[in-house]
Amino acid sequence: MKTNILGIFMAIWGLLTFNSCAEGQQSKGENLDAAQFKAVIEKGNVSLLDVRTPGEFGAGYIEGATNIDWYAGDFKERVAKLDKAKPVYIYCASGGRSSSALSTMKALGFKEVYHLQGGMGAWRKAGYPVKK
Repeated sequence: MKTNILGIFMAIWGLLTFNSCAEGQQSKGENLDAAQFKAVIEKGNVSLLDVRTPGEFGAGYIEGATNIDWYAGDFKERVAKLDKAKPVYIYCASGGRSSSALSTMKALGFKEVYHLQGGMGAWRKAGYPVKK
């Protein structure tokens, strides 16, 4: 009986510990919905990065964005030149490339990197402006 109670206690403690760690990660805000993303970039003093292809970028982008193609062979080198002390907000078409770019940028030493969940699709669906 003691073993079962101890096992249950350890399982509950493990779940609580995991949950608090997950909440701590979530509070870092690495994944932002369109409204959160827009609110933060409008405040300024951020780097806004579009990781789509030049063709996608030319079809419409968020004002103030710099385009560095995730698929380009020199992506890491070009991104490494950005100011690592400044928060970087990244987006792509649907969130996949920007999520991968976020991981790459963290590995390169960027402290604050956030990406737009749902990418330009979510941005457009919310009715936010697109520059051409």
